[in-house]
Amino acid sequence: MSKRKTKDSSLSLGECIAELIPAIHLNRNYCAGARFNLALLRGGEQPKIILPHWIMISRAPPADELVLFHVEQNLEDARTKAREQNVHWVHMTLRRRFCHHLPCKPFGVEAQYKNLLDLLKQTAVHGESNSVLIVGPRGAGKTMLLKSVLNELKKMKQIEENLLQVHLNGLLQTDDKIALKEITRQLQLENVVGDKVFGSSAENLAFLLEALKKGNRSSSRPVLFILDEFDLFAHHKNQTLLYNLLDIAQAAQTPVAVIGLTCRLDVLELLEKRVKSRFSHRQIHLLNAFSFRQYVEVFQQQLSLPKEFPDGRFAQEWNQNIESLCKDKTVVDILQKHFNSSKDFRSLHVLLMFTLSHVTVSKPSIQSMDLLDASRQYTMDSKANILHGLSVLELCLIIAMKHLNSTYEGQPFNFEMVYNEFQKFVQRKSNSMHFEKPVILKAFEHLHQLELIKPMEGASVRTQKEYQLVKLLLDSSQIMDALQKYPQCPTDVRLWASSPLE
Repeated sequence: MSKRKTKDSSLSLGECIAELIPAIHLNRNYCAGARFNLALLRGGEQPKIILPHWIMISRAPPADELVLFHVEQNLEDARTKAREQNVHWVHMTLRRRFCHHLPCKPFGVEAQYKNLLDLLKQTAVHGESNSVLIVGPRGAGKTMLLKSVLNELKKMKQIEENLLQVHLNGLLQTDDKIALKEITRQLQLENVVGDKVFGSSAENLAFLLEALKKGNRSSSRPVLFILDEFDLFAHHKNQTLLYNLLDIAQAAQTPVAVIGLTCRLDVLELLEKRVKSRFSHRQIHLLNAFSFRQYVEVFQQQLSLPKEFPDGRFAQEWNQNIESLCKDKTVVDILQKHFNSSKDFRSLHVLLMFTLSHVTVSKPSIQSMDLLDASRQYTMDSKANILHGLSVLELCLIIAMKHLNSTYEGQPFNFEMVYNEFQKFVQRKSNSMHFEKPVILKAFEHLHQLELIKPMEGASVRTQKEYQLVKLLLDSSQIMDALQKYPQCPTDVRLWASSPLE
């Protein structure tokens, strides 16, 4: 060791670490394969390390390669961070659009949009009271149309400062008392009302609207009453709330607009004569009458990123990818299938939400296979999935019911009939399956608990379980599809299900 000491340089422990760590940390290629045989020397109070001459030569890489290494590393980190940020913005933007039904612009309802916008402008700007019904099937875009108009109104400064909105829902405000409390809360008049006692709901509502006045009718703040599930308010006692709102709108004491949203075409027939006489009878109808080409345009519009997206280059590439997707045959076939089954925006948003879940940092774009997986997930049959978890005995009972449905042309049956059908199969083809009758009855009851079968209405409580009439809630195609995916299904059972009636 004394001979090596004359050829090597002697450094302190701290100096040696200062020499080694930069070379190892900054450029691993220079230090790969090196074997450091460091010997500790006890010299005085501080231990010494013998550093060979060859490590002194190769301890630091050239400066230009070191700078290049740092630049590449920083660029890769920046790219990763940018991808993470862009994917986060994509999810935030599109999820907000899908969940809150916020359209980029009205599509296919331009005439209805203009009609409603002009109507609300008359109330918000000129102080004219109005009432209108927006009628259409569920998912036709009634709420989306109304939100688009309200967003347009908020862009006008004079309207944004003065217009008040009250949102009521027939599913939540089940009587007039609850509705008045909600109106008071949304108009922020709890302190004005205080402990005052009113003789009727009409007096209460009149006092609330009076408190909004600034002094004269021209300066009164217009109020927008939006009644979702409008037909349910017609079931309130004496229809008092509807009467008072429409009466105020007709009397023109305060600028009020009453907007009802309903999916019932016969909603006017539910109104009392005094309420119907105060309604303006304006109706805006929304029907899903657009073509498949327009449906594809809606699909592209809903997935496209807006111009306000923070990363303009990423948004441009994203929108180009969505445009090319709309021309892909696989995507067109999927959209055609959904268009034929349902044209409403709500089902389309659910499909797009499933598709958006495939967008990750490692794959920041949507591919046709993502939409295919989302379509399979969306159209998944929940009852068929339940069949995959049934026992072989329960599956045999389902097949027996299937044959009974075919034999008796959909007529109800009872447990005894199912048991006899199952016993025929056991005696004829499957001698290996032997179950006691109580066990089979227990399996039958389990199918009832899973709601795969249901008892017929009007069945007597005194009737024994074995003789209660039930109906199968599965069709033949669901059963056959489940059998194809059932793990290790016995061959005899599969053949029995597909065999014709004997």
